[in-house]
Amino acid sequence: MKKTALITGFTGQVGSQMADFLLENTDYDVIGMMRWQEPMDNIYHLSDRINKKDRISIFYADLNDYSSLQKLFESQRPDAIFHLAAQSYPKTSFDIPIETLQTNIIGTANILENIRILKAKDGYDPVVHICSSSEVYGKAKAGVKLNEETAFHGASPYSISKIGTDYLGRFYGEAYNIRTFVTRMGTHSGPRRSDVFFESTVAKQIALIEAGYQEPVIKVGNLSSVRTFQDARDAIRAYYLLSLESEKGKVPCGEAFNIAGEEAFKLSEVIDILLGFSIRKDIKVEQDEQRLRPIDADYQMFDNTKIKSFINWKPEIAARKMFEDLLNHWRDEIKKGRIPLNR
Repeated sequence: MKKTALITGFTGQVGSQMADFLLENTDYDVIGMMRWQEPMDNIYHLSDRINKKDRISIFYADLNDYSSLQKLFESQRPDAIFHLAAQSYPKTSFDIPIETLQTNIIGTANILENIRILKAKDGYDPVVHICSSSEVYGKAKAGVKLNEETAFHGASPYSISKIGTDYLGRFYGEAYNIRTFVTRMGTHSGPRRSDVFFESTVAKQIALIEAGYQEPVIKVGNLSSVRTFQDARDAIRAYYLLSLESEKGKVPCGEAFNIAGEEAFKLSEVIDILLGFSIRKDIKVEQDEQRLRPIDADYQMFDNTKIKSFINWKPEIAARKMFEDLLNHWRDEIKKGRIPLNR
């Protein structure tokens, strides 16, 4: 019997690319979970397949609506769950902290509770990927590589919500033997990355300037942070490989893994790289205080040793290629007449 994978956060960058990966590299049927009025930008290319029910379908539900999740799990019984949905914008979380905590912690609990109840009722036993975040480590000490034993230090309502998500994934695995595994992905990017994130808003502004929609000035926030970057498509490969190992019983229930790029950049260097791809050579950079966070995770470098001991994986897409693909994504969006807001 064919396996079915559920993707929450289906319309986001990672969720839509997860669907692409599964359709191209496996024989899974895919269920994309989305809210009733979700933007379709990242999944328009799948619309024909969805309409024809060609190995992919949509189920309308909301993390904060327990009954909609109950209907989903009782009717669909997916074999693998990639829980990628979240309020995922650290800066935005300072403006809507309660919604961030509600969606990311209670929303995750709603999913895990549905699975727990069905497991107790009739033995339902899916593999469950819980997507946490490297933001759980918060303000790390400069020069220290972060591994899975590094203490958590929330630096935003978002990071605090992901600490809760992380603990829920571990707890439901250890307490109820649900086959959960938790990932803490470092900064990831590439095509379809939301423009609320640093490198994507820079790429978007460059594309707007090139197309004549913006004066040749890029507005930015903090440029001193040092981060590793990886292409989300590399992380998706790791998610899938971990799910296979979990299915085989080779990943302890509730186990957590760092997944991060191995190329580090100061954010000012990211701007230089993106500007290097631009046809415009007159673009200036200005700091905008509105784009600064009250507290920021200034330094993040990761140790990928653990995940490499479980799966045959390493980042394959070079960061510079990822940045170029991101800029080309925004150029393509503007050519299609999808002019983004300058935010």
